[in-house]
This record gives sequence, C-alpha cells and structure tokens, in this order.
Amino acid sequence: MAVFYCLWTTVYYDPSLSPGDAWVICRTNAHENGAHPVKKKKKKPDHVVRSFYGPVCGALCAVRGRRWVELSVEEQRAYVMRLLDALEVTDRDKRLKVARAILYLAQGVYDECDSDVDVLYWARHNVFLLYHMGVFTALLELLNMEIDNSQACSSAVRKPAISLADSTELRVLLSIMYLMVENIRVQTEDDRPEWIAARETFRIELGVFAGEPFALLLFTMVTKFCSMNAPHFPMKKVLLLLWKTVLFTLGGFEELQAMKVRGRERLQLPPLPEDSIRVVRAMRAASPPASAMELIEQQQQQKRGRRSRRPLVKQDSLDTYNERDPFKNEEARDEDEDPEDSDSGIEGEVDPLDRDVIIQPPPPPPPLRPPTERLNFPKGLPWAPKVREKDIEHFLETSRNKFIGHTFQEVVFMVVFMVMSMVMSMALSMALFMMLFMLLFMVLFMCSQIALLKLLLAAAPTSKAKTDSINILADVLPEEMPITVLQSMKLGIDVNRHKEIIVKAISALLILLLKHFKLNHIYQFEIVSQHLVFANCIPLILKFFNQNIMSYISAKNSICVLDFPHCVVHELPELTAESLEAGDNNQFCWRNLFSCINLLRILNKLTKWKHSRTMMLVVFKSAPILKRALKVKQAMMQLYVLKLLKIQTKYLGRQWRKSNMKTMSAIYQKVRHRLNDDWAYGNDIDARPWYFQVEECDMRESIEKFNSRRYDRSRGGPAGGEFTPVDNCLQSVLGQRVELPEDFQYSYELWLEREVFSQPIQWEGLLERP
Repeated sequence: MAVFYCLWTTVYYDPSLSPGDAWVICRTNAHENGAHPVKKKKKKPDHVVRSFYGPVCGALCAVRGRRWVELSVEEQRAYVMRLLDALEVTDRDKRLKVARAILYLAQGVYDECDSDVDVLYWARHNVFLLYHMGVFTALLELLNMEIDNSQACSSAVRKPAISLADSTELRVLLSIMYLMVENIRVQTEDDRPEWIAARETFRIELGVFAGEPFALLLFTMVTKFCSMNAPHFPMKKVLLLLWKTVLFTLGGFEELQAMKVRGRERLQLPPLPEDSIRVVRAMRAASPPASAMELIEQQQQQKRGRRSRRPLVKQDSLDTYNERDPFKNEEARDEDEDPEDSDSGIEGEVDPLDRDVIIQPPPPPPPLRPPTERLNFPKGLPWAPKVREKDIEHFLETSRNKFIGHTFQEVVFMVVFMVMSMVMSMALSMALFMMLFMLLFMVLFMCSQIALLKLLLAAAPTSKAKTDSINILADVLPEEMPITVLQSMKLGIDVNRHKEIIVKAISALLILLLKHFKLNHIYQFEIVSQHLVFANCIPLILKFFNQNIMSYISAKNSICVLDFPHCVVHELPELTAESLEAGDNNQFCWRNLFSCINLLRILNKLTKWKHSRTMMLVVFKSAPILKRALKVKQAMMQLYVLKLLKIQTKYLGRQWRKSNMKTMSAIYQKVRHRLNDDWAYGNDIDARPWYFQVEECDMRESIEKFNSRRYDRSRGGPAGGEFTPVDNCLQSVLGQRVELPEDFQYSYELWLEREVFSQPIQWEGLLERP
C-alpha cells in the first residue's frame, strides 16, 4: 500500500498488496507553481496536491484543454516522444521536471480519475505505453549518470545528516522503473496480445541491458551504499526494485516448481510426491501456547473444578484429563526452568476442546446414530516420507553388521552424480544459466562485505543505534524535523514502516536467490550459503526473532486513509493523534508475517543436513527463541519453526525432550518423516562433535576443486592446464587460425630472420628414433 505523505515530500511504497500500487511524490506548495486543466468533480482537501505536475504535463500534454484520458493512442505516443526529447536536456532541473511528468503518467494520471479502479487501469495502460516508446532505456541511462555522479556522492559523504533532498532525482527514477517492472510483471486476465509479447521481451531485456543484468547495477548500488561511498542512495527503493527484478527475470516460487517438474521429466526421474506450498496451505495452525498467567489461572480453575464438579464429569472426560495431566506437570516444570519462555511446547489442535472440560458442565448427549456414523478415521500425516541414498547405505551397513557380522566396502561413483548435475545444469536455458552465473559472482565478489546482511541488521527491530552503523533512514527523514506531536507520530510510523519494508525486500530476495541457485547448480547454492554462514547470518536471524514476535507481527505502522490511490481520489479525513494510535482494523501485518516466514526458510536452507550449522543453533540457544515464535497462529510459520526445532532436538538432551512433549508431538504431526529418522532419540552417528568443522572444510575444498577444474585456466580450465586434451593431428594443428597482433605484418621479416633463418636446424634429428 503506497502512503501519500505530503508533509515531508517523501516517497513511500509497500508492495504487499495490489500490483497497481505506486509511489507518490508530492509537495505542499505544488499547487502554487501552476495549474493544468482538471475535471469538475468533488473538491479534494488542499493538502492533497492535484497539480504537482501541472507546469510540465500541462505544457507538454495538453492540447486545447483536452485531458490525457481523452487523447488517442497516437497522440499519447507523440507526447511521450516529446517527454523523451526533453529528458535529453543538460539542465538538471528541467530533466527532473520531465521525469516527474513521466512518473505522473506511470501513476495513472490520478487527477483525471474518479475511482481507484480507474487509476490502476490508466497506470497499467501508461506503463506499457512508456515501455513501447523506450522510456525504460532512457531512464536507465539517467540512473547510470546519477550513480556515477561523484559530486553528489562526495557532498553526501561530507554532510552530517542526510535527508530526502539529497536523493530526489534517484527516487523519481527508481519510482518510475519500479512501476514499470511491477506492472509489466503481473499478469491479468484482460491482457492484450501485444502486452503479453512485451512482457516476455522486457523480461529478456532486463537480463542483458548493456551486456549485463539490470540486477547487477542494483547490486552495485547496494555495495556502494554499504561501503559508505554513496550514503544518499534510497536503499528501500533500490531493494524493492532489485527484488522485483530478480522475481521477474528468474521467476517466483510457482516458476521454480514448474522448472523442477520439467527438469525431472527431462532426466526421466520420478515426479515430485507433492508441492510443499500447496500442502502447507491445506494445513491448520496449531493453537498458540498459553502464557504463564493463563497456565496458573487454568491450574487454579482445574483445582476448583475437581472439588466442585467431579461428580458431573463423565468417565471419558476423566480419562482425557488423566492423559493430559502429566503434560500439565511438565509445563509447570519447564516454566520454572525457563522463565523467558512462556510455554514449554505447543498445544495440539484438540487442546482447546479439552482444556476446560473439567470445569464445564457436560454437554447434552447426542442423538442416537448408527455406529458406522460415529467412526472417526485418522486423516494421516500431511507429508509423504522421503529417503536419502546416505540413509539407505547406513541402513544396509547396519543390517549387514547386525545379521551377517561384517560389512562391504561400498563403491560410490561420484562421477555419475557429477554428470547428472551437469546435465541438469545444461538442461536449463543458456540465458538463465548465464544470468544466474553473473549474479552469483556479483554477490560473492563485489558484495564482499555482505551488504544485504548489513542492511538487515540495521533494519532489525532489536538492533541498537550505533555511531558506525549504516544509516538506512536517508530516504525517509525530512530536511526539517517535526515540531508537533502529530508530525512526530507520523515520522515514527514512517521510520518503523521503512524498516519493515527493507526487511521484507531483503528476506524475499535472499530466499529467492538461494532457491534458484540450488536448482541451477548445487555448488552455487553451497558457496552462497557458506558465505552467508561465515558472515554470521544465523545469529543475525536469531537476533531478529529474539523479540516480542507477536508485537512485531501485529504492528500497525501504516495509515489506511493515506494509501495510494485512495488518498488522491477520495476526500481525506482529518488526521489526529488518536486516529494514528488506533491504526487499522487488521489483526496483524501481512508484511511482517511474510518477512518472518522468509527468514525462517533461509535459516532452514542454511542448516538442513549441515550438522556444524545445526550446532550453531544449539550454541546460540535458539530453542527458547523459536518456541516463542510458535505463538503465531499461522501454519506455514509454525511448520518452519518446528523444522528448526526438529534438527536440533537430538542435541538438546533428554530432559529438554521430556519437558517439551507437546512440541515433540507437534513435530511428529506436522514435519516430514524420513527413513531411520531418529531425531527424537539422539543416537545419530553423524552427531559426533569432531566432524562439525570438517564438514565446512570439505565443502569448501570441493567447491574450490570444481571451480579450478571448470574455470581456472592455469589449473586445467577450458583454456589450459593438465586436464586439457592434446590435439595430435598434424592437419588440425596446422589448420588452426592463430590470432596475430596488428603490428605483426610490419615486423614479420625481422621475426623470420630472428626466429627462423638465424636458428640452426638439425634436420638429421628427424631421422632419429625418439
């Protein structure tokens, strides 16, 4: 939801809702600069600026008082060409005015619309029109000019406080580019055939603009910002545009699933048993754990219920209570052991029905029905079990040792798996492979400081302000600080919302890149994962969750009446401190919930089948932190939390497992099972502590060998080395075309004299046997 804040001339956008949302840039005194023809409709409040782009759009687009929506497509194209010509002027202020006029068109010419639907329609129409006219390429050139503007960078470095005024041009350009990428990316049912063709063309162009992916340029901006070379860059807009660009060029989760299916069919592998996202959507969230006060009150009610209502309780209810009673005691013991954690486990889905069964009067008996109708068949576990080759080998080795008395030395041909991996990689399209390859090395070598993690740390709610930390509020703080209480409240909401959007963009970008790298080539995924682990990504995510996660997910850092396009179409009510404190009617914030799920998925990706990284979860005491996250009653988030608890259960000890039996039951019900899956017992042979660091070293060595074998020219790469095949055919060797320098034709006679004629040739040596 885009928020229209006229007080500070700022830019806001939240991509969590409709694809037609937009950034809005405005000023309170814009109506004094001029006016352009507008429709006769209901009067809007003065602080909603209708004629911000009036001087430019009125001069360039108005024809005898006609409005933009009344022009034909040919006339609209002609005026867009005039805007493109005006973008090439040398005057910086004139270019900025023209860019704002283009932004007004990309936002849907909201001053000429009567409803939100009209604004979104014209925004989509104008975006495709701008793309067909080549506006994105012109904006890309201007963006490169702004990035290379050393004067602006040096001025921003010297300034003690950076505000919105330092990044005006960048914010306008990034806003237009985001609107174009997002509107073209999203498919609708009423898309025209030329729009569908333009979408595919634009997707390919984003990967090869100026010979490199457009995402590469945005990664460069992130790196320069985090290295303090350009502190005025608007990072929120850059990260949002980077996320949407990667999402558009590489594909989202649905495209990933389709690529997996096609790849398995191409290699004649069995199809996937299920789609994990669809399975999670069908799962029900478990009841949130009770707090300490609720447990104490519940125990007191149960004691009163035993004394007063025991004669009224049916025998099956008593049996249920007796079965649940040990877990109640374990909850109390665990509450004493861990005062920070409000509950030792998570209650099952039947717990709310059984919780107060002792103090409730018995329900009336149900009517008599045939016995067959009272049968309840179990639905079963939601996941199909899986097995790894390593698990099968371990099972066979254990069985042979147990029943035969000796084992066989198994010979594993790693070449087969390498060839299968290479075939899977080559099966992808070459453009996609090169795009991923360039993005990978951009992330690894140019982002040496792991800029994304620095930004995530700066945007974390639990992080404290430090003098040497990155200033991510450069594109949200006004030039003049607020002086009234209402202005201060608005600024506080803006700052919190700004951080939330940054966290959402970074988390979505990281999980998307990890999944694409893993599908493209496993070593790409492993090297990126190892760099993230070495950059302390695991403790950073745990630090993020070490807060009141319920308060974070239910935060209301948005103002509904200022959402775009509602704020520029309808009359706005007066904002007061009470209305800002009340917030909206939503029970929780989808944006923050999305960020939390993404961070949990990243943590699962980094630690899955990696015992050394699992031990990091244990060392950093992640169990109580993750158990607090189980309070969020959302099935997908609970699933990934339970996965993280499952992989470290064997290392937490028997006492922890005894005190958290409900958590263990929830893991059994909701997480996938595997062959010989003894996560609840702790007797895995891989749980040997001396193997923990060896895994990381072996993985790094395997990746370095692969890179040197494939890409290092001095060590057997494609251009030389001991693994390069030798051509023994005389005709093919003499027929090879040799690239000679340009000055060789002027000095070849001297070269013949020095290298041929002056050198003695032992012709008899050819007759001797070697």
